Amino acid sequence: MLPITNKERDTIVFHKKNGEKNENISRWIRVSVSSITRIWNLYKTTGKYEPKPQNSGRKPMVTKSQMDNVAEKIKGQPDITLRELIDECSLGISESALCRRLSAIGLTLKKRRSIR
Repeated sequence: MLPITNKERDTIVFHKKNGEKNENISRWIRVSVSSITRIWNLYKTTGKYEPKPQNSGRKPMVTKSQMDNVAEKIKGQPDITLRELIDECSLGISESALCRRLSAIGLTLKKRRSIR
């Protein structure tokens, strides 16, 4: 099934404003009655008939402000470990997840262990 175009949505809203029944509009435009109801309700509540944006996956567990705080901690204390960062910044993620987030913003933590 193809998505309903904005021109068809405009036509639906136009006919609903003029008092047409959903069944008649459904036959003319060849869309389901439930789609007409959904588009009309969207128009009544928001004043727009464009489709809502689709969800684009999971939301990050760490916000941008938290990552900014982590970056500041790293600048102030370059030898801080991932575990210390998680504890001090109260982050709800694992060390590997924090490492990936830091790599994504161009920060790496490299701490060598001295062997004696």
